[in-house]
Amino acid sequence: MFNIQCKRDALLTPLQSVSGIVERRHTLPILSNVLLEKSGMDLTLLATDIEIQITTTQTGYEGGADGALTVSAKKLLDILRSLPESSEISLIQDEKRVQLKAGKSRFNLQTLPAQDFPLMVLNEGETQSIQVTQQQFKQLIAKTQYAMAAQDVRYYLNGLLLMVEGNELRAVSTDGHRLAFASQTLEGEFPRMEMIVPRKTILELNRLLADNTEPLMIDMTANQLKFKFGNVNLVTKLIDGKFPDYQRVIPASLKNELLVNRTQLMQAMQRVAILTNEKFRGVRLLLADGSLKIVAANAEQEEAQEEIEVNYAGDTLDVGFNVGYLLDVLNNIGTEEVLWSFNDANSSSLITIPGNQQFKYVVMPMRI
Repeated sequence: MFNIQCKRDALLTPLQSVSGIVERRHTLPILSNVLLEKSGMDLTLLATDIEIQITTTQTGYEGGADGALTVSAKKLLDILRSLPESSEISLIQDEKRVQLKAGKSRFNLQTLPAQDFPLMVLNEGETQSIQVTQQQFKQLIAKTQYAMAAQDVRYYLNGLLLMVEGNELRAVSTDGHRLAFASQTLEGEFPRMEMIVPRKTILELNRLLADNTEPLMIDMTANQLKFKFGNVNLVTKLIDGKFPDYQRVIPASLKNELLVNRTQLMQAMQRVAILTNEKFRGVRLLLADGSLKIVAANAEQEEAQEEIEVNYAGDTLDVGFNVGYLLDVLNNIGTEEVLWSFNDANSSSLITIPGNQQFKYVVMPMRI
């Protein structure tokens, strides 16, 4: 029967790694649980929602007894978080329950049989593998994930396109109103492969990956992706569909270019955004020689205006945008300056990083 004794954090840390994907309310009650399996000095925790599966194995659990059980991920997480950091805890299985002891605290939790836990079937087909650092991939998805659609009927937009070709790994997302593209150079040459990774998987990777140079292995098959980093293995199904041709969306040449300090632009937009219409969030950009005015108004006839000096010598323009779409990109690229290119008030504009071909953000204007 399952039995472990350890420090609170020796169980809390791996539990936090896997529990992010657990659905609170699921038609299968067991999917609200996490699988704990002890074998020798190793403890494996596994969670799944049928589409994604996360496993982590830690070692150093001396004593106790080997075994496996499933218990509510949320309740176990909440209990462990509420205990003092230095707590020594024990988990002891007793028939259909497990008792958690810490000092004078006692918690008896219901369990479900480990053999009933639904595991994802792992693809054994042809696999292509690439390696990047955790930091590189985290930055790649940070620059693109905010443009993914959420609950769009065009289901293939509710995810991120990952594409390997030659020595390049590309990430692309779009919700039909804006598109974000970022790429990363790989060591070696690889055949072309495209995968649409579900939104939930991308958000979970963004949460779990560390901002360091530790390796991240990505194994790609026809309908699954496997990410291996640290003690964590994450397997995800892919979205079956055809992603839009993003290269047709990215404008090739735009005649009006604006070079501007990112932080100054972002802060001005944040202030103006306070008085935008809550539903449409529209702002007007008035561009003239060396000057950018940002104007907003709402249904209460309140107005906000900011003016900043910019490096601009193009046409006089009056163009509207959803300020949320602009703040998303400015918040996530982290450079000192941005280059913003326009043709006219009716066509899409392009935001890039000066001297960097590895990032592009296309945003459509809106009528205000």
